[in-house]
Amino acid sequence: MLYIFKFPDIGEGVTEGKILEWFVKKGQKISEGDPVVKMETDKVVADIPSPRSGVIKNIFGKVGDTINVDDALVEIEIAGDEAGDEMEIKKKEVPVEEEGYGVIGHIEDATTDAFLPATGEGLENNADKVAATVKTKIMATPVARKMAKDLGLDINEITGTGPAGRVMKIDIQRAFSQKQGADSLSVKPIADRSISTQAVSIPSGGKTEELSQIRKTIAARMVESKFTAPHATSFEEVEISRLVEIREEIKERFSGDGIRITYMPFILKATALALKNHPKLNCHLDMKNNRVIYNDKYNIGIAIDTPDGLIVPVINNADTKSIVELAAELKDKSNRARQRKLTLDELRGNTFSVTNYGSIAGIYGAPIINYPDVAILGVGRIHKKPIVKNDQIVPGNILPLSLAVDHRIVDGADAARFLRELMEYLAEPVSMLLL
Repeated sequence: MLYIFKFPDIGEGVTEGKILEWFVKKGQKISEGDPVVKMETDKVVADIPSPRSGVIKNIFGKVGDTINVDDALVEIEIAGDEAGDEMEIKKKEVPVEEEGYGVIGHIEDATTDAFLPATGEGLENNADKVAATVKTKIMATPVARKMAKDLGLDINEITGTGPAGRVMKIDIQRAFSQKQGADSLSVKPIADRSISTQAVSIPSGGKTEELSQIRKTIAARMVESKFTAPHATSFEEVEISRLVEIREEIKERFSGDGIRITYMPFILKATALALKNHPKLNCHLDMKNNRVIYNDKYNIGIAIDTPDGLIVPVINNADTKSIVELAAELKDKSNRARQRKLTLDELRGNTFSVTNYGSIAGIYGAPIINYPDVAILGVGRIHKKPIVKNDQIVPGNILPLSLAVDHRIVDGADAARFLRELMEYLAEPVSMLLL
């Protein structure tokens, strides 16, 4: 019996992946649980294990190819009843196509020309035909599906420009206009949330580079956030000379343990404690059900700069952890983020986010909310500047802060009160160390 193993849905909205490495080849015996292929998704790099034992008959795709969830990966010859309810080598009823769906990987025997021979050389020589029969569900909004049907368009032939390649209403409108011979839409809707697909010419001497899985997802997520959540940003600065002193006192104590005490653990701790008294900044909006979901955990996503783009691992229960524990976890997750070794569990569940652009350069910024969070804190570069203290001009250590909030739920006063408490913790860090 033959079994086609498809790229599985590994969760967290992953819809596609790039093949980085094959661990199998034709004719190789494989056991259940053995790695088949190394895949890069927008979130993680993961080894995909085989769900069956058997012999590899065909491999679909080559290193560098991008494939969708439910696309065929390999064909495995398995013995007897191990196939369970999977594909058997006999005629099967081909499912009728639903609107927006393709035929899903059923194989007929050699008596049907439209499909693959069940055994022998013909099967190996027609691997592309197998792959072609394994199509994925086209992601589209219900409005877009109905519009395409009403206009007589094949939604499977339309390129989606929404998040994760979703076909949007504007894509249907554009496709219909092109079908009618129009050069472009006469009126572009204000609510168009798509990423432009207009071709850009390559200048003389220029070069091209394919977008990585991470970069494509970042692009879609940024568009979703900016066009969904109306951003309002507050800017403040806090004098942290006492924090500078405390950090200097303790950083050498833990350096021998390989723990680097930076300012970020203090900022994370202060942020988590301040969120406890300001639940509006630690919630998610559920507009579909007309409600606000208040989180009882304080899980902070940290934007990490990596060669592939921003990755946001999550520090869970940041309010309950000590400065040393936060420093150790931050170092570990930062290192593994750059090596693409984080698990999906370490990338989900955030209720608030922090981005430290000041670690490279930048005093102030207007960070984009990590949707569906309703707020994000931007941390700027610590610098010295003259301040007035006890009516005297003295040098001060200034930490700039930028707080972007979703103005649908967080008002300016809510943001200001949160910032004020956060600044109090950072200006007098002993107060938070005692909690």
